[in-house]
Amino acid sequence: MSELVKIHPENPQKKKIQHVVEVLRAGGVIIYPTDTVYGLGCDIFNTKAIERIKRIKGIKGKSMNLSFICHDLSNLSEYARHVDTPIFKMMKKGLPGPYTFILESSSKTPKILKTNKKTVGIRVPDNLIPRMIVQELENPIVTTSLHDVDVIKDYPTDPEVIFNEYGKLVDLVIDGGPGNVIPSTVIDCTGGEPVVVREGLGKVVELT
Repeated sequence: MSELVKIHPENPQKKKIQHVVEVLRAGGVIIYPTDTVYGLGCDIFNTKAIERIKRIKGIKGKSMNLSFICHDLSNLSEYARHVDTPIFKMMKKGLPGPYTFILESSSKTPKILKTNKKTVGIRVPDNLIPRMIVQELENPIVTTSLHDVDVIKDYPTDPEVIFNEYGKLVDLVIDGGPGNVIPSTVIDCTGGEPVVVREGLGKVVELT
């Protein structure tokens, strides 16, 4: 039975964060707020939970574009190959914030996700709830949007509406207040020079 858990966005209650982490450690799939749209996620080390997310999203085979939510950039080397200093400085300037940086993945990442992907998206949202979750969990969580955010359509921003629509598919929905309708800005950093793949909430000019 899915549950709707209300967590204060500016002062997240630690007991509620710990409860969410317990759900994740048990293989649960959750929906949670970010600094952009609400996300769908699970523990990166739980392959069954990742398979559930793929089914929810209708993803077949190994063609999965998922990102990780990290608490900060301190463990970046675990999930991405060497990041050049200019790229790291850009990431440090933009994060926490509404950006997804695509990097070459470390040898560890494809094994976790069981995909053929040689890249990984890194997110450090400017929202305390997901960052406290991954800090308490002590490793990142997989994150993806509830639907294809490249298609413009009415996106549910009310957590109760999200719960009514998706509650049967997941174990827990966090009510962290209204969500945004604009996704993160995606920047591909794998080719030397950063390339904007998708313009979203993050302003690219602010990174230069």
